[in-house]
Amino acid sequence: MCLRTMGTAPARPGSWIKRSALPLLSAGLFLWSAAPARAAGVGQRIEKQFSITGRPVVVIHNVANGRIEVKSWKNAEVNVVGTQSSNKIGFEIEQVGDRVDVTASVLDPAADALELQANLQLTVPEETELQLKTETGLIYVEQVMGDMKLESYGGDVHLKEVSGYIIVKTTGGSLVCTQCAGKLDFSSIGGNAQILQPQLNNVNLMTTTGNILFDGDFVRTGLYSMKSGKGLVEVRFSSLDSFDLKAQTATGIVDNQAASFLKPDAHGVKHIASKFTHGLFGTVGMGLAKVELSSYSGTIRIMKRD
Repeated sequence: MCLRTMGTAPARPGSWIKRSALPLLSAGLFLWSAAPARAAGVGQRIEKQFSITGRPVVVIHNVANGRIEVKSWKNAEVNVVGTQSSNKIGFEIEQVGDRVDVTASVLDPAADALELQANLQLTVPEETELQLKTETGLIYVEQVMGDMKLESYGGDVHLKEVSGYIIVKTTGGSLVCTQCAGKLDFSSIGGNAQILQPQLNNVNLMTTTGNILFDGDFVRTGLYSMKSGKGLVEVRFSSLDSFDLKAQTATGIVDNQAASFLKPDAHGVKHIASKFTHGLFGTVGMGLAKVELSSYSGTIRIMKRD
């Protein structure tokens, strides 16, 4: 089904106006109209439910300013709630099989920023694939199991208890990933990355000027790569972890605060410094996981958690 928004007669200040969906052209196409807001903060709201028979795919493209929030439930339905600050934003929602497409677009390029706020709140089955894209708003995903690709220009991305193959791309937005599992690939120009209490077996973090924090356990046989051009790369591990470590920086500093736990490389690999001025190589435990840290001019810090 498809859903669109269009402005109609003015509403009284502070009121919410809903219009019934009317069939148009086919059973799968609907129009939704709401009165334009008189002032910023006086918004309109739409809500729609879609029945799902298999594992759904949800695609969201928000070119306005606003938050995208996705949480899970036990129902075989995708529930979509959209709010907007004015009629200068249009929502288009369409279901094709088990795929739900949601687009929030700017109808008036001359509108000011306060008139271009569009927030989306979705509730989806626990096993759902996500492809979310926004300009400046926060992307928040909680308790969803499925592959996901999340893109933001200036907004942050917060993930909690998600699992799958997770791809996050931002320009200036930061990532906070709490209790995430599976595989994570993060890339950013100026954003930071915080990985907290993870169960990830494959991690690739890369930022040009941001900082990176990995605070959690390394899964045995896991592969972990963390790179920052100018920022701080900090790893906090426990005495029960087991990994080989390679830390390199060109003009920065390697701050080893866990020297008593880091043994010489247990596998006899010869490390020859070439273009890197500073390097640290060693093993914690049996060296079952592989951890590579690098920074051009920033600091690399290795710490043991208390």
